[in-house]
Amino acid sequence: MIDFPLTRLAAELTGKVAGEVRFDPGSRATYSTDASNYRAVPLGVVLPRTPEDAAAAIAVCREHDMPVLSRGGGTSLAGQCCNAAVVLDWSKYCDRLISVDTAARTAIVEPGIALDPLNAQLARYDLMVGPKPATHVSCTIGGMIGNNSCGSTAQAYGKMVDSVRRLEILTYDGLRGWVGADSQDGFAELRDGLRQIRDEYATDIRQHYPDIPRRVSGYNLDSLLPEHGFDLAKLLVGSESTLVTVLRAEIELVQRPKAVALTVLGYPDIYDAADAVPIVLQHNPIALEGVDHRLVDLEHLEHLAGGAIAQLPDGNGWLMAQFEGADQDEADRRAQTMVEEVTMKTGATSTMIDDPAREAEIWMAREAGLGATAYPPDSPETHEGWEDAAVPPNRLGDYLRDFESLLDDFDYQSSSLYGHFGHGCVHTRIPFDLRSAEGISKYRGFAEQSAQLVARYGGSLSGEHGDGQSRGELLPIMFGERIVEAFGAVKHLFDPRNRMNPGKVVHPRPLDQDLRQGADYRPWEPVTHFAFPEDDHRFSVAAARCVGVGKCRGHEGGVMCPSYRVTREEEHSTRGRARLLFEMLQGEVITDGWRSTEVRDALDLCLACKGCRSDCPVDVDMATYKAEFLSHHYEHRVRPMAHYSMGWIPLWARLATAVSAPANALAQSRGTGGLLKRLGGIDPRRELPRFARERFTEMFARRAPDERGHRGRVLLWPDTFTNNFAPEIAEAAVAVLEAAGFEIEIPGRTVCCGLTWISTGQLHTAKRVLRRTLRQLEPQLRSSTPIVVLEPSCAAVFRSDLTELLPGDEDAHRLANQVHTLGEILTEQADDWEPPRIDAHAMVQPHCHQHAILHYEADQRLLTATGLDVEVLDTGCCGLAGNFGFERGHYDVSVACAEDKLMPTIRNREPETLILADGFSCRTQIEHLNPQARPRHAAQILAEAIRGN
Repeated sequence: MIDFPLTRLAAELTGKVAGEVRFDPGSRATYSTDASNYRAVPLGVVLPRTPEDAAAAIAVCREHDMPVLSRGGGTSLAGQCCNAAVVLDWSKYCDRLISVDTAARTAIVEPGIALDPLNAQLARYDLMVGPKPATHVSCTIGGMIGNNSCGSTAQAYGKMVDSVRRLEILTYDGLRGWVGADSQDGFAELRDGLRQIRDEYATDIRQHYPDIPRRVSGYNLDSLLPEHGFDLAKLLVGSESTLVTVLRAEIELVQRPKAVALTVLGYPDIYDAADAVPIVLQHNPIALEGVDHRLVDLEHLEHLAGGAIAQLPDGNGWLMAQFEGADQDEADRRAQTMVEEVTMKTGATSTMIDDPAREAEIWMAREAGLGATAYPPDSPETHEGWEDAAVPPNRLGDYLRDFESLLDDFDYQSSSLYGHFGHGCVHTRIPFDLRSAEGISKYRGFAEQSAQLVARYGGSLSGEHGDGQSRGELLPIMFGERIVEAFGAVKHLFDPRNRMNPGKVVHPRPLDQDLRQGADYRPWEPVTHFAFPEDDHRFSVAAARCVGVGKCRGHEGGVMCPSYRVTREEEHSTRGRARLLFEMLQGEVITDGWRSTEVRDALDLCLACKGCRSDCPVDVDMATYKAEFLSHHYEHRVRPMAHYSMGWIPLWARLATAVSAPANALAQSRGTGGLLKRLGGIDPRRELPRFARERFTEMFARRAPDERGHRGRVLLWPDTFTNNFAPEIAEAAVAVLEAAGFEIEIPGRTVCCGLTWISTGQLHTAKRVLRRTLRQLEPQLRSSTPIVVLEPSCAAVFRSDLTELLPGDEDAHRLANQVHTLGEILTEQADDWEPPRIDAHAMVQPHCHQHAILHYEADQRLLTATGLDVEVLDTGCCGLAGNFGFERGHYDVSVACAEDKLMPTIRNREPETLILADGFSCRTQIEHLNPQARPRHAAQILAEAIRGN
């Protein structure tokens, strides 16, 4: 329960802030951590609509002497974005590009705008923001300013401090105005105080600030030196919300490269690769990254970057050097000149890449580093804590050797060494034991000795991710007591009451306190239906899997997370939902376990698309978590009516198809149809699907058997949707398979994959259905007969959910291995078959479950082999997602998902373009929103081509 003072604070904020004020347990739980090891439940959360709104919120907090913390994308790795404070989340509303000055190459922005969307808006001016962190899909400009972010492009464009020209700031005590090198009107007292601090510590600043490109630790006191222009804005960059609140920012922009070429150099190990950095730097690359064999091995094992791995030259350590030019020839020439010198001097192997698609694969492999290293197979989970130190680039090789020796001394093995080698910045995650007092003590000892090692090399404790709580306590080792004393003086000048993100950077809380796990970590371990085999068979491990990098908060590419893209709500991101489940198991903020309404409401808009199963860097599977939660939440309770209508659609469809004419008449009439929708919990704007006049299984039973199949027998799976609503698709599949030389059979009795019961969390029923299906398929399972499934969502159940719901059943594992899509069976077991010629262009909308579980490569190869010009859309989820889009209360979100990118793309197609969608949900949504589109299953166009149409 919130005590009375916080209740009054919430009420006053609500009265004076136009944005959203949330002090409920669910919101506080959602913002309890970032991407770090730390956890601190906030007092409440405010989502300001404008910078003025944020100023009003801080004024209320000042009246009540409450601490505040500004938060952008929440991807910080050092704990600076979690605190027992009032959190201002800027990312939902304060995301405007205010103005662009193309002549000066500057822009004024609000702090909540994320980097990728901002760069997308700047593209029409041929401009972009220089720094580009790996979290560019979700990190905000305000967060980048607070953290002094960098990324691979910092090699050419510097850190965020180099991009900031002016900041509009607000102090906790209410001073507000623009500051920069030339303008800080209204801050005379602050300016005078800073000059006194500067003068007192100038000698120490010049002596103890490392002269390296990646010094991110500490406050930028060097920006106050006369030779650096006494720039107050640059001082504040990297201050992690501990000094001021940034309301708006004027940033310098850079021209987008006209052409780039990427060269990859291979070395025997990562140390030799690091030794070569100074030679490569002589050629002025715009990016110079390093990766070791462990990262490549992990990505190979986890199927993260197969295309990129195949392009690497021989070696066990690699440098990725990128060059730009006025045209492609110039970029290639600069890269080739570097290669010739470096290979001659170092003996490196090399590969040059100037194809944008191949280059993107390489960069995606590099950016997947955190995800690949977080949960190494057959190894303990790894953590931040010493993941971004930086040293002089010309000493990087020796530093890495000493760092590996230190890891050995502590009996740690890093999951990988990689990073921004051109700036001497090294990323790694280490298997710290943060759950026992002994392990935590060992972690502290390692961090202290690592800080001493970096200081001996003249480096920075943080070269990218900031100090926060992970490194704030260690700053005296790097800077000495005098400089840390100066940090305290600056903090007191700006924030004398210590209310701005207290406990970070200055007067930091100990690095081994406030841990998300900790020696007292003992989450509730409930009994579950799913086995969670990748998570030690424990739901608590699955719920803690998210590491917080925030890729689910992106807006471009991939499938996850469709509802977040619509609502922009943290609790509707995969990360936010994972945080709520974590807190549910902790039982401190979310106290009612499976009965939690906060968790239920956050999961309500999860489409169960499974996009996170493939797109999340650490394979969070929120669809499975949602099904598990719903099963327990509604156990022995009345469920939403849609669970009985849509959840039991296999039964209702079977009954209705037997009397399809009257059933369709009732369902489609305005009166009875509307009544059925109300009773079934279905949105009135949805059209109920029409039942087929005859099921496919009945049609197939009447046909004469075709025994010409020289390739053997396959079982064609009559899924509920194809069998009862679109039997023509199954008939087309029969024609295609027989043309390819297969003999077709179908199950002798009604079977089902249990999908609709799984998605609505009726897992007891789902398991009964699946066990009955396994019994019906026993002859095919014993004879290893291939089973062809036309509906991707049903095939995905067999490939993933089945073995996790029935983990001890050998037949479940047999079925998972015997299931094929149409594309898989034809490309893998009939590779000599020549498909019919199709001279056309097709847009393909892969079903989300196919994207996540099955993948579309085999089906794409099949279509391409026909001569079809295949364009596989990357437009995200269609938004219908089985029962989701039919349920009352979901319609607006469902349609908004489709209208984000999919439907505009379809409407803008050329008239003769085919639209292919193998998923029943995808076809239904497209037809609902554009009846002229006529989406079809791949089997249909193949069959038509075979028949000569």
